[in-house]
Amino acid sequence: MKGTDIIIIGSGIAALQLACQLKEQFNVMIITKGYIKDSNSYRAQGGIAAAISATDSLYDHYMDTITAADEHGHAAAIHTLVTEGRQIIKDWIRVAPFDMHSDGNIALGLEGAHSKARITHCGGDQTGKYMTEFLLRQLYLSKRVQWLENKMVIDLLQNKAERCIGVITKDIDGSCHTYVAPHVVLATGGAGELYASTSNTWSVAGDGVALAYRVGAKLSDMEFFQFHPTLLHINGRSIGLVSEAVRGAGATLKNDLNEQFMVHVHPLGDLAPRHIVAHEIFQQIKAGRKVYLDITPVKDFSSRFPAITNMCKQHGVSIQKGKIPVVPGAHFMIGGVVIDDWGATSVKGLYAIGEVAASGVHGANRLASNSLLEGLVYGKRLAAYIVQQHDNLQTIDFTPKKQHREQLTKLPFTKQELQQSMMQAVGIIRDHDCLSKQLRWLDAYQIDPFKQIEQSDRSTIQVYFMWIAARLITEAALHRTETRGCHIRSDFPNKDNEYWLQKRIVHFKSTNRMEVTYDQPYTIKHHA
Repeated sequence: MKGTDIIIIGSGIAALQLACQLKEQFNVMIITKGYIKDSNSYRAQGGIAAAISATDSLYDHYMDTITAADEHGHAAAIHTLVTEGRQIIKDWIRVAPFDMHSDGNIALGLEGAHSKARITHCGGDQTGKYMTEFLLRQLYLSKRVQWLENKMVIDLLQNKAERCIGVITKDIDGSCHTYVAPHVVLATGGAGELYASTSNTWSVAGDGVALAYRVGAKLSDMEFFQFHPTLLHINGRSIGLVSEAVRGAGATLKNDLNEQFMVHVHPLGDLAPRHIVAHEIFQQIKAGRKVYLDITPVKDFSSRFPAITNMCKQHGVSIQKGKIPVVPGAHFMIGGVVIDDWGATSVKGLYAIGEVAASGVHGANRLASNSLLEGLVYGKRLAAYIVQQHDNLQTIDFTPKKQHREQLTKLPFTKQELQQSMMQAVGIIRDHDCLSKQLRWLDAYQIDPFKQIEQSDRSTIQVYFMWIAARLITEAALHRTETRGCHIRSDFPNKDNEYWLQKRIVHFKSTNRMEVTYDQPYTIKHHA
């Protein structure tokens, strides 16, 4: 058993921001299932939204976020996000590798549902890579940061007082190790790997959701899962993301009849909120049409979007012909582990930041380029909270409580079967019959989420974690009988403000049973 001050699970921008804020005062251990750069943050193309131009304002960014969130956002949290986020970006402009114009002013892009051009970016469409490496350079200089790669966290440890005190990891060779700390942070990302078509990297498969749920942390808003409208589509497979910034630069969506179908769907056309664009593309494909991004209006495409250009070339798509075939795919988990204003969960000693957390800043649908912003803001906020709490900690009992759980045996379905079923039944468009059938299938084998898993291999544990996340998402989607944000019910096509406005579905563990309740924690306010 090895000890440290802070354990961070994950290596995306939220994790690295937190580590950078703490590296001078504490011993920080960063644990990743793969390699350090195996994160969605590293792959992020679009950029970071911030109201830093003279023609923009905090209020405009706040209202754009509220609107995209479809009246389900946490107003105070959104106000904090745009306010503190702007200051972080202003501070970073002097030191971080943001793209600049020749006159020395920062280059700002436009993306869907934004009323102003406010997207800061790096390397054209390589913002995540540049920002990740910017933070890593700072951390590599610290002697107080320890990196543990290729270690899958399979359980969170609790003492008799139910405080989270550490983690159990499993190596590729099957060996298990225990690490303890007074502060354990989930920064594991979302659950895009639950779906057959996704923009996510292989490691983002709902681990944080499953880990938190197994120790009793509350989760909410799991029914809201954002599908990105434009993933490169080759030979029936989704290859990778084609950034929304491409449409912001002038590209248009067309079907194989050369129709610009978004013109008649939303006032913002191709730059409508993501759930609207994804839904319409899905409808086009369902009707037998193929969908393309026409990039001919974009000048200097290859230099502006070098990563997308290389991806297209690698898969035989000609940039010169100006047509990139696209389909929607699972992109961002809106809900997750419920946290307070600083990142603390309902379990003492356990925190969550980034995509794994339900902070309320995204409501029912995330505004483009607010994800990296959230990671930066909450990484910094949680650091301040831990500094304050660490000094006030009394002696902690690091003796793990004994668990009396049945051993997980072989699962009766494969990862691919789970992914296909989620894509078909709990994808872009849902209905009662498909959701009910999916829930029955998930429950058919009488699996429960509280098994003992140390003796299982990593691949089995991974599918088990995915099953837990899939079960939570499906049940929440079945319960919410309305369409709101990226949760689209064909049998309930309208918003139901009378019953569902600001109402959250909350999952929690009760005496080793899966339970659901509801709360209504906040209302929309207009911050001036």
